[in-house]
Amino acid sequence: MADEATRRVVSEIPVLKTNAGPRDRELWVQRLKEEYQSLIRYVENNKNADTDWFRLESNKEGTRWFGKCWYIHDLLKYEFDIEFEIPITYPTTAPEIAVPELDGKTAKMYRGGKICLTDHFKPLWARNVPKFGLAHLMALGLGPWLAVEIPDLIQKGVIQHKEKCI
Repeated sequence: MADEATRRVVSEIPVLKTNAGPRDRELWVQRLKEEYQSLIRYVENNKNADTDWFRLESNKEGTRWFGKCWYIHDLLKYEFDIEFEIPITYPTTAPEIAVPELDGKTAKMYRGGKICLTDHFKPLWARNVPKFGLAHLMALGLGPWLAVEIPDLIQKGVIQHKEKCI
């Protein structure tokens, strides 16, 4: 179960109302507006709390998303590219986030650098369709994954800070 701080953060992310995916043309436009509003609120809340940790943008259709995320460990910033596509069955099916440069570096990842969200996040997503959106994916999916995996990968020496590699 999520801790109290996570619950508070998630409770401040607007829930979505439109149950539509990319195949639902006009309704998808409405869903995308809700997604952007939710993401904007989440990012603003993070900035206000000094916990800003990602940037996202999409293609024109809102079906392919990409950006950067970062994790601060021992006062060093580790930055990673992220990408995902909206599944055709969205929002019933959650997107699979990929962190390509970490591909093969942890067991909690699938081929292509897709992070493993199966055990913890996907059941939660399924219980909250269509209310959960991309901001929830970041807050309850990628965020916790980074918090567990990145310190472990650093401790094992699998990843190093870019300045230490020079």
